Amino acid sequence: MGVTIIHQKVVWVILGMGLVTYVPRWFPLMLLSRRNLPKWLVDWLDLIPAAILSALLVPELVTNGMPRHMSLWQPELWVAFPTFIFALKTKSLGGTVVIGMVLFWLAQSVI
Repeated sequence: MGVTIIHQKVVWVILGMGLVTYVPRWFPLMLLSRRNLPKWLVDWLDLIPAAILSALLVPELVTNGMPRHMSLWQPELWVAFPTFIFALKTKSLGGTVVIGMVLFWLAQSVI
């Protein structure tokens, strides 16, 4: 009996998590998919993924320690530059991941 109640709670939690994840994505899609958006808004919305990625990556690349402090001598930062250039030139996600991993491994071996 006790296990069944726990399983039911887990199922309800999973369904609830799916709902709160799905609805915020579905609602704007349904609302905006039937409208023609102005070009300036579409251009602005295209910048959001790059802004989010930058907000996630930059603090990890230029700070370390607790409390966080600036450190420009981290291998992550120095590996990011050639990896970024490779990504821009080739547009290959798989190649970029491999190059980044190999360069990071080399940087860790040297430092």
